[in-house]
Amino acid sequence: MLSFKIEGGHRLKGEIIPQGAKNEALQILCAVLLTDQPVTIHNVPDIRDVNKLIELLDAMGVKVKRLSESTYRFQADDVDVKYLETDGYRKKAASIRGSIMVLGPMLARFGKSRIPKPGGDKIGRRRLDTHFLGFEKLGAKFNYDSNDGFYHIDARNLQGTYMLLDEASVTGTANVLMAAVLAKGKTTIYNAACEPYLQQLCAMLNRMGAKVTGVGSNLLTIEGVEVLNGTEHTMLPDMIEIGSFIGMAAMTQSELTIKNARVDQLGLIPDVFRRLGIQLQIKGDDIFVPAQDRYEIETFIDGSIMTVADAPWPGFTPDLLSIVLVTAIQAKGTLLVHQKMFESRLFFVDKLMDMGAQIILCDPHRATVIGLDRRMPLRGIQMTSPDIRAGVALLIAALSAKGTSIIDNVEQIDRGYQHIDTRLRKLGAVIERME
Repeated sequence: MLSFKIEGGHRLKGEIIPQGAKNEALQILCAVLLTDQPVTIHNVPDIRDVNKLIELLDAMGVKVKRLSESTYRFQADDVDVKYLETDGYRKKAASIRGSIMVLGPMLARFGKSRIPKPGGDKIGRRRLDTHFLGFEKLGAKFNYDSNDGFYHIDARNLQGTYMLLDEASVTGTANVLMAAVLAKGKTTIYNAACEPYLQQLCAMLNRMGAKVTGVGSNLLTIEGVEVLNGTEHTMLPDMIEIGSFIGMAAMTQSELTIKNARVDQLGLIPDVFRRLGIQLQIKGDDIFVPAQDRYEIETFIDGSIMTVADAPWPGFTPDLLSIVLVTAIQAKGTLLVHQKMFESRLFFVDKLMDMGAQIILCDPHRATVIGLDRRMPLRGIQMTSPDIRAGVALLIAALSAKGTSIIDNVEQIDRGYQHIDTRLRKLGAVIERME
């Protein structure tokens, strides 16, 4: 197990460039399976989940060539469908939740696939119904074998159809979309997710020869085509990293410039942090966060307590609620954080309370943060990272705390944040990676 040893209380200063978007990468990388032509992808993040998915594609027979630190070329002209029947495939696919995204392309191009229950964060129920119901409406037939723990899917005759998704799932929409681009006839997906990462996937597929319209809305129309071609694609910067750096700057009273942030794709993120009292200056495509001794949470117009809740895009992303919660600890005022989409994501607040934070966990979905207003610093403790986003929230708390903190199980943080300790040291953080 790996750990971080953090000496808190140091102000950070400098510039940082966000990595490529993790949640986009898991979709885009699987889309290379849709064609036998070369696909070049830029701004690929060097993180555990993405590297594991690249290893899985390589094991499936996709030719993978790393052209530079963050650029890869893929060619899926010799995919080994029989590899899906091996123990090696079971182990690799079960270790990463992003493996579910190979289903859509495999069904579209090869007419069949199988997958074990995928891994990922333990943050409550994360059902796969949206994926499977969408495939079934396109004509796929499912069988779950409890003996081998595999979902077996037969999709030899995918036909376009109308469907209303039961939830606006980003991965569900992406998976069904990738299956539909090579299906016969027209497919209409209503209640589709419309996150920037999904828009990026649609743009990539259209460059490959797909016919997808309604991009950016919750109503997608796909005219099936016979074959897709190769393309070149550049991924967006990771909006979750950007939000994490904003919260980190505020909590550590630091002056940071977040470079090349694609501000036009951040939606509500800057405004939500401004409601916490954090000053942000947009300079071209950069975000400048000045050092602030204090910041005050706004109230609603009627004077009631500010609430930050997650919602499907263009609502606020659930992946940043942990960061918003930890940032509010040293604010002046009170904040209610409402995590609607996952029922186990707030359970890490007990570690923050051990550090001295004033938080009331109302139920599995809601926590009230009573800001300390810098009256007392958090204290360093030893703790364990339960998932990617909670892990970074604990890291932010540790960087702002008085004394030394140890965060165990930082492999979870490495799943979503690229070389985070190395990058933070360049800004002045005192952080050490330990075996």
